[in-house]
Amino acid sequence: MQDNKSFFGLQKILITLLVLSASLSVITMMFIKSSSSEAQSTENINNNLPAKVGIEQHIEELKAVMLKSWQQQAQTKGLSYAVPLRFQGAIVESAKLIPEQKVIALTFDDGPWPESTAQVLDILKQNHIKGTFFLIGQNVKNYPGLVKREIAEGHVIGNHTWHHWYQFLNPQAAAYEIVHTADLIYQVTGIKTNLFRPPGGIMHNGVADYARSSKYAIILWSSDSVDYSRPAVPKLINNVFRKAKPGGIVLMHDGGGNRSKTVQALPEIIANFRKQGYSFVTIPELLEMQDKDQKLIANKK
Repeated sequence: MQDNKSFFGLQKILITLLVLSASLSVITMMFIKSSSSEAQSTENINNNLPAKVGIEQHIEELKAVMLKSWQQQAQTKGLSYAVPLRFQGAIVESAKLIPEQKVIALTFDDGPWPESTAQVLDILKQNHIKGTFFLIGQNVKNYPGLVKREIAEGHVIGNHTWHHWYQFLNPQAAAYEIVHTADLIYQVTGIKTNLFRPPGGIMHNGVADYARSSKYAIILWSSDSVDYSRPAVPKLINNVFRKAKPGGIVLMHDGGGNRSKTVQALPEIIANFRKQGYSFVTIPELLEMQDKDQKLIANKK
């Protein structure tokens, strides 16, 4: 409750400052006008203009500072992606959509990573596409700037554990892998993600069980590029499209090793999907679309 009061208090301060800005502008104009008389020369009037400009500039600077503070307060409250209730704790490989909705979600694992993450982001930006990135905690620690760029450019992030271990983990270790990563993501971005992808898609080594009990949506995939094995670019592209379908989730990697093949293949993958009439969505958007479709179907029964 205290956070909410603080947040809305900042809104009131900003609004008050805007009103004050207008009031001061009027007062300044009245001061200049009242100070002007028939006995004053044009030169004397002009001498007041720098004072007016200085006051207005100061007001604009104050408004900018308050707006930035307001935005930071909103961020630190912790934005959570809107995952419909039915998907909290559920396992998702693809979305079940009506035939008219020809969409696909591009997802990238194991980042952030030097060079390749930035290259993937450049390609997505050039093509006006938002992706979903599943982050390794220790990589977030090492390359926080790349995570901040992902958020700044409108992409979605998810939890992919701290170490990317495959072996069985006891409940305490599994909790650490997820919670420690979630805490760092929050510290870096102000975002509380409720999307989780288990390393290797392994569902029985402890981490997926912890994520499900914590109401994460467990996001797997329907189309695997197998880019971690560094196939030739044509093979990588073929892997993506072999099982591609509307509502599908494509697995690729921007981190965890040499991802030059993925970077080379990505523009053609995007172009081919568009030729086939696909548009691109993030995982939260995909889940929201399925949720709406299922509600419409249920209402028609």
